[in-house]
Amino acid sequence: MTAFGDFAPLCTNTPSYTWCNLFYRQLQRTNDALLTGLSASPTTAPVGVNPICGIAPIFSTVGPKPALGNIANIIACGLSFFLVLLLIFLSHRRKAAVGRIELRALLILYALSLPLQLLTTGAVLKQGELPIVVLTALHAGVVAALFWALLANGVVATQVVEDGTMSSLIPYYTFSLLIFGLAVYLSLDVALGVTNVIGAPADPPEALRSISLFVVLNIWPPVATILYFGLMSWIVLKVLKETRPMYYYILSAFLFVLAQLAWFLLGKVVCKASNSRVDGSFIATVLETAAVGVLYLAWRSITEESWDDEIYYPS
Repeated sequence: MTAFGDFAPLCTNTPSYTWCNLFYRQLQRTNDALLTGLSASPTTAPVGVNPICGIAPIFSTVGPKPALGNIANIIACGLSFFLVLLLIFLSHRRKAAVGRIELRALLILYALSLPLQLLTTGAVLKQGELPIVVLTALHAGVVAALFWALLANGVVATQVVEDGTMSSLIPYYTFSLLIFGLAVYLSLDVALGVTNVIGAPADPPEALRSISLFVVLNIWPPVATILYFGLMSWIVLKVLKETRPMYYYILSAFLFVLAQLAWFLLGKVVCKASNSRVDGSFIATVLETAAVGVLYLAWRSITEESWDDEIYYPS
């Protein structure tokens, strides 16, 4: 029976599920007999733990040809990275827009997550080795901090504190670092077993249970997203009394939900249909990047009256 905090169903049924890299190392150092099927050999193991379907790593072979890894998601991450760089540049140019610095920091965090995602889900690194464990832990830290940054942008939009000032930026960056550090620590502890409290294997170990990591990586992101959407709905509809920006926020939320559905529901279907060449991760990446792009348009639409090409406001 699956219990709260179990990653086993996700690592088995969701191809290229990033956080399984941590549990692969955990089983490898505690009970490697539990690594069976596609996960039996680290040399050919895809991302996941005993997955039903998985993409062969780039250094192995598929039939007579060398494997390309998760090539579709590698391309999606690469293209998305350059698109987000463009959004960072465009947000930087809007010198007088409310929340410019905070939004730019959010976009930078998302941009950082993309090359990490490419490395941790692209089937380009050998399973169980220290590089993929460390990169996965850093990826977890960036993702956790990213959703704090999203929520903090909603708080800044309420103008409870003046945006771009120390009263806004100090807590913004402080909590980003704290949440980043917490997620990195939990991830490394699960994989490497530094402590016997958090990092200890589950009982039974094949459950791949870590309640703390599950909360940080699977519960915190949707909670932060819902709170952000609620804040922005109140600001747009009640404070600004506008409707057009709300369409952007609704579309962004819709794309984000579709991305999660693509990752968790389409992943296995696409993997099997393509004979383990691609999975749903590239669709999720494209939809998530589209959600971020629409979020930028939403921010731009509620700050249009603050924009002034003739005046420079240093920050």
